[in-house]
Amino acid sequence: MALYKIEDFAGNYGDTDFDSYEVRDFDVYSDINDDKVGTVKHILVDDSGHFRYLVVDTGFWFFGRQVLLPIGRSRISYSNRRVYAIGLTKEQVENLPDFNDLEQIDYDYEEQVRGVYRTPMRQASLETSTPVETSTPVNAPPVSSDRNTYTYEDEPNLYDMNQQDHQNLKLYEERLVANKSRVKTGEVSVGKHVETETARVAVPVEKERVIIERTTPNEAGRTVSPAEANFREGEVTRMDLYEETPNIQKEAVLREEVKIKKVVEQDTVEAEGTVRREELDVNTNDERLHERRS
Repeated sequence: MALYKIEDFAGNYGDTDFDSYEVRDFDVYSDINDDKVGTVKHILVDDSGHFRYLVVDTGFWFFGRQVLLPIGRSRISYSNRRVYAIGLTKEQVENLPDFNDLEQIDYDYEEQVRGVYRTPMRQASLETSTPVETSTPVNAPPVSSDRNTYTYEDEPNLYDMNQQDHQNLKLYEERLVANKSRVKTGEVSVGKHVETETARVAVPVEKERVIIERTTPNEAGRTVSPAEANFREGEVTRMDLYEETPNIQKEAVLREEVKIKKVVEQDTVEAEGTVRREELDVNTNDERLHERRS
């Protein structure tokens, strides 16, 4: 079967078995003694997009070597970015063929890889107190040795991603989302009415009055002729007298103009509410468990 590096197989591999989690550059540890084996450099998938191998750079055990780890022999911890190789020993890594490129991988190469993982799996279950599954369950049908009929499903212990070893726990929390709505909070009515008041105005007016002056002429005592002395009975002199009176009228004038408009003022209103958040509870007596936040 043809194998591909996941980045070459498809640009978007969110629908694959890893549920779009990226495990490249995760540290690889042996679950036997918690020794660091190396790091994940590549992920190999088959032509149907299923994960088959992790390419592990074993710089901590064997500098410069890269070997294949079947996906079923791994336990992935996303919380501390680790991959635990189930039952992996230094002897296995030493006996695994080097991975150089994809062109070298054929049925014979994969059989050499599978052969290294098959028998030591049973030995690990005998040498450790921790139960380890064997690659061939009791009463299971024998693995086909025919290159034409062999499938990865024949060895689920090497290629299945079981829920126990590849599970994700998602933690949720609530948060406050602030939205704004426009509501009517009041109304302003502006009108006008008429008020009456008494106004006073000062108007300068002129009045005529008569002043009678009686004087003694310089020729007083002079003798006049009978013709000049014209005595008339009832002679009267009249003089008209005038005065100004105020003529009050009313006229309307523009006194003031009122402009009505609205302005928007910015303000900050604080709101609070009770939100819930899920926290992780880890109960274990296994000292090999380490948690790392990424």
